[in-house]
Amino acid sequence: MKRVILLILCLCSLGVAAQEKQQVWGYGVKPCREFLAAFTGWESGDEGAISEYLHYRGWTSGLVTGLSLATGRDVLRGGDPNSALRRIRIYCDERPDEDFFTAAMDLIRQLIPRDE
Repeated sequence: MKRVILLILCLCSLGVAAQEKQQVWGYGVKPCREFLAAFTGWESGDEGAISEYLHYRGWTSGLVTGLSLATGRDVLRGGDPNSALRRIRIYCDERPDEDFFTAAMDLIRQLIPRDE
């Protein structure tokens, strides 16, 4: 229960930080449309897009690792980075102007059990 409260506090603090100056760096600040281009290129085997996709995967892996260590739980609930990126793609398809961080956090919020 303490871990759930800690996770909720972490997620809530993101909303407070959004009211101040946002502290998201790297691929998290890129718009979803850029991720979608990299994802599509990765699927089709485009070498440049594969490299870009791997940057998104690395950034997402770092975010997930940090949140998992901070909360003491598997925030992807057994998923792997590629499956997470597939789900993030769905979010980005619907919101191409949103930033990648928001898309990633939306997935993580969906995976957090509400009753724990």
